[in-house]
Amino acid sequence: MGKLVVIENVTLDGVMQAPGGADEDTRGGFTHGGWARPYMDHVMAKTMGEGMRAEGALLFGRRTYEQFHGFWAGQTDGNPYTEVLNRRQKYVASRTLSEPLPWQNSSLLGGDVVSAVTDLKRTVDLAVLGSGELVRSLAAAGLIDTYTLSIHPLTLGTGIKLFGEGMDTMDLIEAVPTTTGVIIATYGVRE
Repeated sequence: MGKLVVIENVTLDGVMQAPGGADEDTRGGFTHGGWARPYMDHVMAKTMGEGMRAEGALLFGRRTYEQFHGFWAGQTDGNPYTEVLNRRQKYVASRTLSEPLPWQNSSLLGGDVVSAVTDLKRTVDLAVLGSGELVRSLAAAGLIDTYTLSIHPLTLGTGIKLFGEGMDTMDLIEAVPTTTGVIIATYGVRE
């Protein structure tokens, strides 16, 4: 059975909305986009790079898939993430997209997303990047095995949060502090 890991940037108050850029996700009038960028450092790059070397497929919700495709598919700067993101198999949960998807090695999940992901986990490890709505539905179905959270030392007070209603109990597997105060914490979900 494969594992499903969720990889997210979050604030101390749990906000995950628009870490990368001002216009990334302005739903609900969110004006704090790009909050994670000032905290990037060599420790985070190294730690996340090690995680990117793991085998398996990527799993995206539609919005995150379109954002990643819009940026990463056209990169030619030799960034090591570019090769991994382009080469890796990508599965997309969407009710509005249709095949063929524009980014190489991308497949649309058909039907019920929980059933589709359950089937995928039987054969492959999966990593979810961003995709908050998808993460919350997978968590509610008990499909997430591990969270790797880059916890940033700030609070925003508003914005879409990673965790919805309900409770998961987790065990800390590893914690890596960065030079900018981010803690990259990996948690295993208790069964």
